[in-house]
Amino acid sequence: MAERKLVYFVSDVHLGLRTVDPAEREARFIAFLKGLPAQEMRALYLLGDIWDFWYEYRDVIPREGARVVAALIGLMDAGVEVWFCPGNHDIWTYSYFEQLGMHRFEQPYYVTLDGKDFCLGHGDLLGGAKRGYKLMIKVFHNRAAQWLFSLLHPWMAYRFGLGWSNSNRRKHRPYHFRGAEEPLYRFAEAAARERHVDYFVFGHYHDAVDLTLPGGERLFVLKDWMDGGMPCGVFNGSSFELRCPASPAE
Repeated sequence: MAERKLVYFVSDVHLGLRTVDPAEREARFIAFLKGLPAQEMRALYLLGDIWDFWYEYRDVIPREGARVVAALIGLMDAGVEVWFCPGNHDIWTYSYFEQLGMHRFEQPYYVTLDGKDFCLGHGDLLGGAKRGYKLMIKVFHNRAAQWLFSLLHPWMAYRFGLGWSNSNRRKHRPYHFRGAEEPLYRFAEAAARERHVDYFVFGHYHDAVDLTLPGGERLFVLKDWMDGGMPCGVFNGSSFELRCPASPAE
């Protein structure tokens, strides 16, 4: 059996977002998961916003992406560790993924893989953010607000959540990472002064980024899945790279 060294990273699939072709995007992500070399893999890290809206009730979960969940279970059954960090769209994951065997973590998360030190997360809020955004996320995490939202019937809650997200997405133009001007870049610079980090890996910005920090550390941002392909990051046990392999139909 091959030694398990490969670690894959992915973010911002936004399953359920009604833009471009959501069914095609889901099928593309499932094909990606099923095509991973599970017997050579150590882990898969999901760095947030895999779902465009995820809210768990005690006895109800979204039906969106059920085949994605099945593919993730298949990877775990094959011996692959699956780790997930909630993003700003799938904050409300309470226990279901853990019950399936996944590992939840909060950003910034530091881990050593085969002698290389990583800092992982979704990427929002790190280094600061606009006041309105910070307030919104604070409300999303508020226990009382979560309890009040849970009083809504799931039919209404999911339509409200997905409708709000779709409306918000239509208002935003494609984003391009601004390098040293970004809060995330400043966060990575400061974190690298406090402890040793080889690779910073995040999502959220919907742009593929590969930058070298002043101390030699590498900052990576994973591309979103809106524009086709199968964007991901791959660590082979000695080095990290961004990849965007074509989907099977391309």
